[in-house]
Amino acid sequence: MNLEQLQSIRRDLHQIPELGFQEKKTQQYLLEYLHRIKNEKMEIQTWKTGVLVKITGRNAEETIAYRADIDALPITEETNYSFESQHKGNMHACGHDFHMTIALGALTRLAENPPHNNVVFIFQPAEENPGGALPMLQSEELKAWWPDRIFALHIAPEYPVGTIASRSGLLFANTSELFMDFKGKGGHAAYPHTAKDMVVAASSFNVQAQHIVARTVDPLDSAVLTVGKMTAGFVQNGIAENARLEGTMRAFKAETMSGMKQNVEGLAKAIELAYECTVSIDYGSNYYQVFNHEQFMEPFQQIVEKRGFKYVDCPPAMTGEDFGYMLRDIPGFMFWLGVDSPYGLHHSQLQPKEEALEVGVQVVEATIREL
Repeated sequence: MNLEQLQSIRRDLHQIPELGFQEKKTQQYLLEYLHRIKNEKMEIQTWKTGVLVKITGRNAEETIAYRADIDALPITEETNYSFESQHKGNMHACGHDFHMTIALGALTRLAENPPHNNVVFIFQPAEENPGGALPMLQSEELKAWWPDRIFALHIAPEYPVGTIASRSGLLFANTSELFMDFKGKGGHAAYPHTAKDMVVAASSFNVQAQHIVARTVDPLDSAVLTVGKMTAGFVQNGIAENARLEGTMRAFKAETMSGMKQNVEGLAKAIELAYECTVSIDYGSNYYQVFNHEQFMEPFQQIVEKRGFKYVDCPPAMTGEDFGYMLRDIPGFMFWLGVDSPYGLHHSQLQPKEEALEVGVQVVEATIREL
């Protein structure tokens, strides 16, 4: 499969971005492609809006899996591509169109010339939200083809094409969404003493929450608590009865995340007492850390460099990825694929260079055959 063919697939997929567990057109596209290349060595299963493909090895001793996520983000595209999103308000702004294309490219080559061991390609829905990895791990479909090893990639706009970056140990952080609703008593702005103002209560929480990382987390550890959205009230001369905060928490250590949540809950109780209100907390989607198993990293580096690509030992990132759940249960690793875009992940103008598709296919195919 050459670059022109890979570009065609990527551009098809880029035009039909769909949110988590809504990837029906994407699943249909994948299935139609897979059935065109299907042979006696291939088996295909579906799980919700995802797809699993098994290729039987020539003399299998174990099974290696490769995961590609397939969902998109609720972002309005601003790339001016001739093949831009046809689903208004949705965009492949995290590179999952690349991830799927690379998986299909490697799968096609392996179907034509099967590797020594069995390989399972996992096209996983809902990585962005609400998280498809954990329920997929619990599915009968994946349990039937349970792998001995697993790996995945993610595009990296900050690295040039031809660069692969990864590291042994922690690669991505533990993450948790944070949604908080404050309920008080509304009233007229002229009579504040008769109301319980949730603009003040939520604002007070937000200011004090910034001390959680600064004053409860070891300064040699790493953590983030960010409130990115706040809504309250309806009119300028009314006292808000309700307020809502939406944010994210991230930490390199699972125990640090647990401690942050305890402090959030303690502060919420204090706000309830101080402002005579009620506060409810929803942690939304929680993603487990991506932790690369050490035994794979040196052999993987050799595979990358053997093909003339550059391998970089990168620092850990506060990025969240539900592939961490798979690595918690199955030995393996994840790596960054350089795509050299001036715009970052989740940006409406993300424009990864398509030459990276061939790099990804070569590295994935070689890893499956040689690792």
